[in-house]
Amino acid sequence: MSDFRPTLADNGGYTTAASAAVRNRVMRNTYWLLALSLVPTVLGALVGLNTGINQVMGSSPGMSVIVFLIGAFGLMYLIERNKNSSMGVALLLAFTFFMGIMLSRLLGHVMGLANGSQLIMLAFGGTAVVFGAMASVASTSKRDFSTMHKFLFIGVIMLIVASLANIFLQLPALMLTISVLAIGIFSALLLVDLQRVINGGETNYVSATLAVYLDVYNIFANLLMLLGIFGGDRE
Repeated sequence: MSDFRPTLADNGGYTTAASAAVRNRVMRNTYWLLALSLVPTVLGALVGLNTGINQVMGSSPGMSVIVFLIGAFGLMYLIERNKNSSMGVALLLAFTFFMGIMLSRLLGHVMGLANGSQLIMLAFGGTAVVFGAMASVASTSKRDFSTMHKFLFIGVIMLIVASLANIFLQLPALMLTISVLAIGIFSALLLVDLQRVINGGETNYVSATLAVYLDVYNIFANLLMLLGIFGGDRE
């Protein structure tokens, strides 16, 4: 493989053309797989709502967090281990199904409001707007946003710690602060992850899809939570 690279370099534009082709393929496959991942997410949410899993999670939030952490991080580990095979795609879709089940608790709460369906559509629309805006900036800006990743990662760790602490503290103000910060942090992460795909920094579309999916998922969930608190109409 190392013997092949100088040959490409000697041919000038061939290297650029090949790298551009790889970037385009990864970006195209990432967007397709991201769109496909929404299907098992919806199915998982429906399963959670129709089987009463969401109510079980609501009655035992501590156990729900343990199941979420073990399931989510376990599947993410397996996805990364198998990202270069078709098993990685299957595991990613299983992960999005699991995340849909986990989302059903929040969806069940919002759907219990008089305008719950409208709030869900509004959160979906808001997430789509954020995605479109970040994708536009990532593809047009000359600035390298990758330098933000370290600080954003620290922000995510702090959000996780604060969320775990609030399970016991039950402070409404802290919950609102976490949601607002989460939307900002994951929007910035979405920008970083999309630019990495567009610029060729990520060459595996399974890993790229996983990163972008997590950004979108957290933006939607936290936006929906805020809308349910401030815009919900009690029946």
